[in-house]
Amino acid sequence: MQMIEKIAVLGAGRMGKAIAIAFAYAGLNVDLIDAKQRSEAEFEQYQTQIRADLQQELQLLEKIQFIQAEQQDFILDKIAILSKQAATGILPSCALILEAVPEVKQVKQEIFAWLDQYLSQQCIVASTTSTFLVTDIAQMISHPERVVNAHWLNPAYLMPLVELSRSDQTSNEVLTQLKQFLQAIGKVPVVCNAKAGYIVPRIQALAMNEAARMVEDGVASAEDIDIAIRTGFGLRFSVLGLLEFIDWGGGDILYYASQYLQKELGERFRTPEIIAENMRQQRNGLREKQGFYNYADVDIHQYKQDVLRTFSDRIEKSKLKPSFNILQSAT
Repeated sequence: MQMIEKIAVLGAGRMGKAIAIAFAYAGLNVDLIDAKQRSEAEFEQYQTQIRADLQQELQLLEKIQFIQAEQQDFILDKIAILSKQAATGILPSCALILEAVPEVKQVKQEIFAWLDQYLSQQCIVASTTSTFLVTDIAQMISHPERVVNAHWLNPAYLMPLVELSRSDQTSNEVLTQLKQFLQAIGKVPVVCNAKAGYIVPRIQALAMNEAARMVEDGVASAEDIDIAIRTGFGLRFSVLGLLEFIDWGGGDILYYASQYLQKELGERFRTPEIIAENMRQQRNGLREKQGFYNYADVDIHQYKQDVLRTFSDRIEKSKLKPSFNILQSAT
């Protein structure tokens, strides 16, 4: 893999600063660029503030024991804070630029028009947007084949996942290079097509809205819903993916549960056609060794044992494992 070395982050807001820390933590030099045109005096004041913000974030990471005290200066020294004017001198040599400016179309258009004047044809352009499709961003720059959306989850220096969204114009080489680079610095990239919501925000929005609706409908208290998520839903899906769990329990179980919930609670619980089709084709999961995944060559007994062992470890590490013979021990 050709390592990406010259990196810039455009926009020094919360996401931009966090991504810069993630790169610096990996040992890379990164230029953090102010997206606004300021006077020299204004920029000096702004630069001081951004440096203080970075220090505050690093102090927090030390307190939670994510980094050691001596690593703070190492990370901070890797991040150069540049004015928009000074950035024009380094942009032509950039191999990767992460755009993290406000989610306003005019602001995006203006910043990409400005970047277009300086970036080389070899530079990968990755927008961190959660509002604009990569197809929208690709129209704002003269080399759409170099454009990818790279959606980081907050806080970017902690969360492993980065969702990469490509357009039909994005080159396979660019996507592969960026994916391998992110893997090399310890991130977990996944790829999705240009659809609203990426993967996590789309699923997350449904779950959060349903939780809020349950409070609104008087189903349970906010506290009990969150306890249920932390000790049930969240634990389960830290071990198994959603589609993997459908296969684990059986697609037919989801089908019938969805039929009941649709009848009782509404159309938002309608079964997707892919579940119904899998049922018709007897692709319900582990029982038939075929579902969303193919288990033809999988030792199902060993697979289940490995999953349950991981699940047991998570429960124990979360301090949720009950003591053996707990009632007898209490007397």
